[in-house]
Amino acid sequence: MDHQQQPAGESESSTGAPGRRPAAMREINYRHSSQFVPLLEHLGCSLLVSTYAAGKVVSIGANDGRLHLGFSNFQQAMGIAPPHQTVQPGGVTTSSIAVGGPNVIWFLRDGAALAQQVDPAGAYDRAFLARESFVTGNIHVHEMQWGDDGQLWIVNTLFSCLSTLHAEFNFVPRWQPPFISELAPQDRCHLNGMAMQYGKPRYVSALGESDAARGWRENKSDGGVLIDVPSGQTIARGFCMPHSPRLHGGRLFLLDSGRGKLVTIDQQSGRAEDVASYPGYGRGLAFYDRYAFVGMSRARETSVFGGVPICEDRTAMRCGVVVIDWMTGQSLAFVEFESGVEELFDVQVIAGSRRTVLCGPYPREDEQRPVWVVPLADQVDAIVDVGEGVCVQRNRIC
Repeated sequence: MDHQQQPAGESESSTGAPGRRPAAMREINYRHSSQFVPLLEHLGCSLLVSTYAAGKVVSIGANDGRLHLGFSNFQQAMGIAPPHQTVQPGGVTTSSIAVGGPNVIWFLRDGAALAQQVDPAGAYDRAFLARESFVTGNIHVHEMQWGDDGQLWIVNTLFSCLSTLHAEFNFVPRWQPPFISELAPQDRCHLNGMAMQYGKPRYVSALGESDAARGWRENKSDGGVLIDVPSGQTIARGFCMPHSPRLHGGRLFLLDSGRGKLVTIDQQSGRAEDVASYPGYGRGLAFYDRYAFVGMSRARETSVFGGVPICEDRTAMRCGVVVIDWMTGQSLAFVEFESGVEELFDVQVIAGSRRTVLCGPYPREDEQRPVWVVPLADQVDAIVDVGEGVCVQRNRIC
């Protein structure tokens, strides 16, 4: 096992306001298994992991036989929409990711051509730069995925619905489970996860089938369900606080979070079969070929987790990412946060990138040099003096 320590600037009461300097340093200790770095290097990929209590998106990469972690501040970071290509005006193709927070969704544009110039120069091969934010209000954003039309689909947990965005509104409700009778900010069923198929939502997970405000809490030990979106039918029941449904390799997967299990579900019969167990409360699931990357959390000491099987032995619970061969059920490698991070929400794979950097909305808190992207000189009448920092022009640091 390798043990490492990483200071990550953040105040315990930080609001993430721009320009505010963190009042304290959060020390994050982590360790990883001997196979974690070789596996990432073999796959040629990196990870993005969100943690809402610590208010970070963590980039995890490996090169030259070493594990590298970067921490970017995003207040109460939840769902991460993975890279999605869009065509901009003029026919320019770009790739973007999105990060959900308590009141806003951040959009980060791919700056791959600039990655190696981000400080420290030459360290990164992929960069995502914060470009826009959209104010949703506190709708309890959970998972997010891009649709085939470029729209961002959002699991709107507070209003028990799937939503998209529109400039005139905080959100546009697009779908609700049939047992939800009205659009109300009451977290009735704790809708939380979404699996896409052919660019459209296909399955969603919820912690219960309640139509009462926070009614899902009454039967959380085995009231979890998986719902087919097109038909509205519940195809599988009996899960303990399920999360992160995914379609991969012709199979339907789900995290039976409260039992610490990765399961696969027959789409016709709804029958669930265990694939693997892991020592944590599962949230966040991403795939690369035959490898499943599962996010694990330590459960908080709250009434929400009372009676949940995985919490019976809290001392055995771990926070981190475990890599599972879903074809054999074997756990192959892991990275674990020993202190400073207690829970994770989402996990995404960045294919083709060994080390990804996020240039987020708060570079000072991230202890990064600011980066600006500006038009070419012949595109504007004058270039404004931007002062000290880093100005990116013609895909160069200047």
